[in-house]
Amino acid sequence: MNRTSLPADTAEWWRGAVIYQIYPRSFRDTNADGIGDLRGVVQGLDYIASLGVDGIWISPFFTSPMRDFGYDVADYCGIDPIFGDFDDFDAIIKRSHELGLKVIIDQVYSHTSDKHPWFEESRRDRTNGKADWYVWADPKPDGSPPSNWQSVFGGSAWQWDGPRRQYYLHNFLTSQPDLNVHNRKVQDALLDVARFWLDRGVDGFRLDALNFSMHDPQLRDNPPSGVPMDQVTRPFDMQIKQFNQSHPDIPAFLERIRATMNEYPGRFTVAEVGGPDPLAEMKAFTADGQRLDSAYNFDFLYAPDLTAERVRQSLSNWDGTSGEGWPSWAFSNHDAPRATTRWAGDGDLDQTARLAMLLLLSLRGNPIIYQGEELGLPQGHVAFADLQDPEAIANWPHTLGRDGARTPMPWAAQEPQAGFSTANRTWLKVDPAHAERAVDRQSGQPGSVASYTRKLLALRKTLPAMISGDSELLDTPEDIVAFIRRSRGGDVLCAFNLGYHPLDWTPPSGFRIGTVIATETQADRPEAVRHRMEARTGYWAVQGE
Repeated sequence: MNRTSLPADTAEWWRGAVIYQIYPRSFRDTNADGIGDLRGVVQGLDYIASLGVDGIWISPFFTSPMRDFGYDVADYCGIDPIFGDFDDFDAIIKRSHELGLKVIIDQVYSHTSDKHPWFEESRRDRTNGKADWYVWADPKPDGSPPSNWQSVFGGSAWQWDGPRRQYYLHNFLTSQPDLNVHNRKVQDALLDVARFWLDRGVDGFRLDALNFSMHDPQLRDNPPSGVPMDQVTRPFDMQIKQFNQSHPDIPAFLERIRATMNEYPGRFTVAEVGGPDPLAEMKAFTADGQRLDSAYNFDFLYAPDLTAERVRQSLSNWDGTSGEGWPSWAFSNHDAPRATTRWAGDGDLDQTARLAMLLLLSLRGNPIIYQGEELGLPQGHVAFADLQDPEAIANWPHTLGRDGARTPMPWAAQEPQAGFSTANRTWLKVDPAHAERAVDRQSGQPGSVASYTRKLLALRKTLPAMISGDSELLDTPEDIVAFIRRSRGGDVLCAFNLGYHPLDWTPPSGFRIGTVIATETQADRPEAVRHRMEARTGYWAVQGE
């Protein structure tokens, strides 16, 4: 058995908080331009609160040329007009807090847009006041780029710049030059950005692509990963990212972020740390309460299937060791194909969606629900001619891309554009299959995924162990994974058969099922814990014969 320790401080609001991610471009459009906006977020807050979540995370709405749809920031302290203005943002803060919801926003500290005034000044010459605010380097003697580093979106991570007569680093699009976060003045400027939004009333930050924020100043070549070309879709995956990211000085910058956050008690930070083996970085970024509060876990985001072994490994990685940070979990987001599509296969989408929601809300940490996940939305269909995502276009048709996870939120099944917008055309088309799963269609259905999510979240609030309790992984056979969430308020057994055949298993005695997922007729029926588990089912069992 693997036993974890109780969190040191369960009074912090974010420990075990359920966060609902809003991708504002696709959430709700109020001005009929086909693009979601901040007023749409305000309009959706009552619905989000009705689900029973504790807070929202809003993806970027900052001033941007939108080459990467807001993750290419041209003004960290500005709101892009397509989303609205500061009155709209202040309305989000006000209404969210009235509803008891915390508000978390993205911060993108690894790079900016090439339209950002900092970059426009930096590229003018090599002596201006921001000359070293970005990563510049001379070519090799043969004129080639300074190193072999590859961009996430394909091709060299170096772009020649005529005005500066040097290469600049871009780990993502060429229009997203990397900041030189080694520079203390850059750090100071970013911390001032954080204070700007904290003064505006936000309750925390998700820090995007954080392990890309510092590079190797010696510009050494990355070694090959050994992954064959026929197993990847981009050269980026053929390298071990030893030198273009994950620099050992990043944690010192995070300690400066933590000191800034401490000026605003009760705020929360969660890091996005991607990569094939991010665990060590995630723990370093959240160590000893001196850096960030949590790390955003990628174990399930791109997983092609949901298996007991995957869950066991993830739980073992975050075992509550002294000094360890608090994990956050997501099964879907704006960058990853939706989990229902990845995990249902030819099976029942609704059953898969309920199973995934039950598991997500069982894990020790912060569950993050992506908009539409509570509706059981599958990956949206987007034809090649309608693609907007540069990564999807570059890799077509070898990956599902990001656009299918970003199609508009369906609010009303019978309304034009499924209630998302009154425009004749939306920035991405509404998937007709999503309209059948619209908010209004599911709200009155007791057996719907949305109703099931509400019941789960309401039940979870009555079980202290599920919010901040420890987690004890049990020895189980084959495709079954089970663990006990423990607290002084009572223990909860969480058990799942993630295989495709019924299995026999003798659970610990003294528990009674509180919520079971299987068919609609079996859902939420209290009963004694059974020794036989049906395929692709799970349950929470509370103490009591």
